[in-house]
Amino acid sequence: MPPASKRTRKEDSLLELACEWGSCQDSFDRMQEFCEHVEGHLKALDIEDGGNYSFEEHSCLWKDCGFCSVESAEEFKRHVYFHCYHTKLKQWGQGVLKGQPSIGTCTIGLHNRNIVPDITDNFICQWEQCEQPSLANPEWFYRHVEMHSMCMDVPSADKELLVRCGWKDCEATFKGRFKLREHLRSHTGEKVVACPICGGMFANNTKFFDHIRRQTTIEGQRFQCSHCSKRFATERLLRDHMRNHVNHYKCPLCDMTCPSPSSLRNHIKFRHSNEKPYSCEYCEYSCKNLIDLRKHLDTHSTEPAYRCDFNNCDYTTRSLHSIKNHYKKVHEGDFVARYKCHVCEQCFTRGNNLTAHLRKKHQFKWPPGHPRFRYREHEDGFMRLQLIRYESVELTEQLMRERPEGHEGEGEDAARTDILGGVLLEGEQEEGVFYDLTGGDSSQAGEDTVILQLQDTAQQLGMQVV
Repeated sequence: MPPASKRTRKEDSLLELACEWGSCQDSFDRMQEFCEHVEGHLKALDIEDGGNYSFEEHSCLWKDCGFCSVESAEEFKRHVYFHCYHTKLKQWGQGVLKGQPSIGTCTIGLHNRNIVPDITDNFICQWEQCEQPSLANPEWFYRHVEMHSMCMDVPSADKELLVRCGWKDCEATFKGRFKLREHLRSHTGEKVVACPICGGMFANNTKFFDHIRRQTTIEGQRFQCSHCSKRFATERLLRDHMRNHVNHYKCPLCDMTCPSPSSLRNHIKFRHSNEKPYSCEYCEYSCKNLIDLRKHLDTHSTEPAYRCDFNNCDYTTRSLHSIKNHYKKVHEGDFVARYKCHVCEQCFTRGNNLTAHLRKKHQFKWPPGHPRFRYREHEDGFMRLQLIRYESVELTEQLMRERPEGHEGEGEDAARTDILGGVLLEGEQEEGVFYDLTGGDSSQAGEDTVILQLQDTAQQLGMQVV
């Protein structure tokens, strides 16, 4: 049964909740009646622990689901109840799309529309001094947590009084119950809408709309990232994407800077750690990640893992290294010279050849802490050296503080030996410094090109160059 609530949920009267259990075709307009109906299906199966229900022989009967529980009756109940909650979210998503016809529709397909996440434990409220037992139905759990926010005593006369979150170990405060209600979703993971086509769940309508817009045709993706050339349907999606290029974290072991804690952990793992936790069961080979292990396992297969893609060439091999050597020795002339030096415009068929050229001919150095040069495709189809690194203002200040004293004494020119130019961009929500990573031997024309690129990026993002 649902927990008591002080208010009527207006949304329930707008729903059309269709039961998809087996051949059932019943439909309901209120969530409580819908959940009680589905509970009747569960009771008919006799799935109490120790009952006659065999998990080896039965699976979830919800249409297009296919879930089979082998843990316990409670796990199976949680799963089926989540279908109720998921059905409601998809109905809300359908209503949202009807109200915004210009958004378009999801094109992913219906094959995953009833796939719900694995729920390993009952839902537990961690509100201070709450004695509610754990709940198997997410709908009742989220209503229960919402009740905590709506029952907060907020004097109407005192508009400046802050409401404190009562969740365990949380000290956040808000101006009013509504903000607190939204905040509690960060603790519970509650979603508020789902795509009626593919079943994807989202924390708010904006993320749902983004899900639809990302599926628009290339003609509809008018906003392009100047850093990696990816395209987006809206300027806000471009802004969100651009933040992934801004480095906020510095490696404590070298000068590498990364955009996120996870990318920094990966950098340390692959560049500074000798630990190789993945081992081959057929030989003594070990590596740092599962992808490399899978590639290695192909060498133990009797079937060739790699085949030459060129017409009239039957070459096969079990080694990635061998297929690369084959391409280089046999088909090198068949490759289009797409890698172009931005200094002298000499072209190469392979990125590593351009890298060797830049290092020997133009004395370019590796960016501090970076494992390799990076190239990106330009509008003319050629791949050129990625000149720009994006760093947050806070990280830039940290790097300047850590700069050796010898560099500080040499003035601004010393700082420009490894950084050609820096431009501070002020945005609405994110600040960053864009740095060029080329060496000090570049021409003035090259520097002007970089500055123009930075100005173009600033204009696209609605930022001001200062």
